[in-house]
Amino acid sequence: MTNEKIIIANLKCSGCATTIKNDLLAIKGVTETVVDIEKDTVDITYDGIDRQVIIDKLYSLGYPEATEKNGLLLQLKSYASCMVGRVNNLKQ
Repeated sequence: MTNEKIIIANLKCSGCATTIKNDLLAIKGVTETVVDIEKDTVDITYDGIDRQVIIDKLYSLGYPEATEKNGLLLQLKSYASCMVGRVNNLKQ
């Protein structure tokens, strides 16, 4: 079991956090995620998968690891992911 904190870019609100949490938990092997909007971090617990799978999923959502280049396309993806998360928050 691995637990790590990943610093990400483009994290703006609880909608972003909901999208990140739901999409990471959908990955087989991820057992827990906690998103901290104030610190721009994701605490994640996983087992039996490569870390790169998680990084790739975050990148595809528009929330790259803070060490990666954060261009306009990724920022736009993050806004779309944010809106999806906000809609999901309304359903709960």
